[in-house]
Amino acid sequence: MANLSRRDLVKSGLAVVTAGAFMPSIFTRALAAASLDKSASTAGDGPAKTLIIIQLAGGNDGLNTVIPYADPLYHQLRPNLGIPSDQVVPLDAHLGLHPSLKGLRALWDAGKLAVVENVGYDHPSLSHFQAMDIWQTADPTIGKHDGWLSTLVGGSVDANGHPFKAVSVGPELAPALCCPAIPPPAVNSLADYRLQPDPRFPSGLATREAALNRLYSSYTAPAPYAALLSATSDTAERSSKDVQAAAATHDTAVTYPKGGFGDGLRLLSAIINQDMGLKVGYVVLGGFDTHSTQAKHHADLLQTLADGITAFQSDLASHGKADDVLIMTWSEFGRRAAENASAGTDHGTAAPLFVVGSGVKKGIYGDPPSLSNLDNGNLRFATDFRSIYATVLDGWLQADSATILGQTFSKVPFI
Repeated sequence: MANLSRRDLVKSGLAVVTAGAFMPSIFTRALAAASLDKSASTAGDGPAKTLIIIQLAGGNDGLNTVIPYADPLYHQLRPNLGIPSDQVVPLDAHLGLHPSLKGLRALWDAGKLAVVENVGYDHPSLSHFQAMDIWQTADPTIGKHDGWLSTLVGGSVDANGHPFKAVSVGPELAPALCCPAIPPPAVNSLADYRLQPDPRFPSGLATREAALNRLYSSYTAPAPYAALLSATSDTAERSSKDVQAAAATHDTAVTYPKGGFGDGLRLLSAIINQDMGLKVGYVVLGGFDTHSTQAKHHADLLQTLADGITAFQSDLASHGKADDVLIMTWSEFGRRAAENASAGTDHGTAAPLFVVGSGVKKGIYGDPPSLSNLDNGNLRFATDFRSIYATVLDGWLQADSATILGQTFSKVPFI
């Protein structure tokens, strides 16, 4: 650290800092963006509403999530995986939830759950990576590189100290939030989101932090990017301390599901409840690629999803924040209508998604899946996924969806 010069910092950014391997990635991302010199934009006050996105990674089996239990074709196509009608949690006389989602029934009864059926797009891709790219960029032609929320969250880490307008929970920034000039932080864990001590000298953390701050402060105007570097240092240090403090002081009696998904929701709740200005939070629940022995694994995943959503809602409600938060789920595709020979389901097309919150108009939107009019064994989509995005952008976040998405899409009236 003592041998690092200001010239080295300007030439290579934080990559040359010997401590760089032990720093939060917010430092490296922000400094890498310095060369673009677009950091003067600010996040602004923004709307008071928050959107929480839950990605069900792997391709969730929509037919066993929102079940057409009254359709005899469902039971014919799934003689082993089909959920018996008497176990389904009914929403109406035709559709119901998987029994593992029974915790969501209370939200339905309270008018806080909307189900949108048959969500997809033309000429669907059955490739995980390609389908995820399409959903993350809102571009079925795969011509875009920036995420659909990139414009909305641009400037989320800036000189005015707005590091928490958007937060991606996980080791990497969610592609949907990527990549404004200075991307928002990705927080994998509280333990990682701070300046780390050198493992060889754990007692030297304070000295390391002081040395880094001296280095930043020594590079002053009118040197290029001096203001940005100073703001980056201040913002990164502040954001790290703020998120640690928010989590440490977050008082809740709610029990979240164990694991990264539950931990991520708890962290997002802490940030919201501490009024840190969160506009978009993003968390992933993976494991939905159920090609074989699906029944128990899928049931466990849906149980985790329901437990996480209900815990999150209860936590927010106990702090008076539930009315300001909307949750939206999505998965890159559904599964084929018929079960396969391995007691699982293969990659499919359209699937339902959930929208949860006090701002929701309860209901089932879109036509139930037709099992008598399949496209080569797959469901035909009825609702363009970009209509969901447009509805959330315009109706909840008060953003201009046509500008963000590049064109106008019809709205789904669940808000």
